[in-house]
Amino acid sequence: MEIADILQPDGIIANLRAANKRQALQELAKRAAQLTGKHERAVFDVLLERERLGSTGIGHGTAVPHGRMPDLPRIRGLFARLEKPIDFDAIDNQPVDLIFLLLTPANSGADHLKALARISRLLRDKAVCDKLRGTDRADALYVLLTDRAASHAA
Repeated sequence: MEIADILQPDGIIANLRAANKRQALQELAKRAAQLTGKHERAVFDVLLERERLGSTGIGHGTAVPHGRMPDLPRIRGLFARLEKPIDFDAIDNQPVDLIFLLLTPANSGADHLKALARISRLLRDKAVCDKLRGTDRADALYVLLTDRAASHAA
């Protein structure tokens, strides 16, 4: 599974404005609803439910909020580069400025875990994250995220 299988160019938010974690999740749910045809509140509730289990802030300024949605036809991802870092209750207590949202069908099984692993490996790569932080152009962010060499390097 490649990042390009999960993320489409219209799933990039180059300069997300959010004052806090809840607002970031609301904005991401709004965009995810547009891309998936799911109700914004349903997406937000799935994300919030997962956050209650523990923060999806994985450290080094990155977060991977995720959840399973009934009747979602395929795995969908969104990526947001925040205008300003926000507190996300990350495991390292550092603010987050790069968020990769993952929504999977309720019956996705191992594909959900494979997608999370691929995204986590990518976002653990400091060089990739530095490049993502270095541009605010959606097209450039998409290329950086879907570049096969970068996504396999981590």
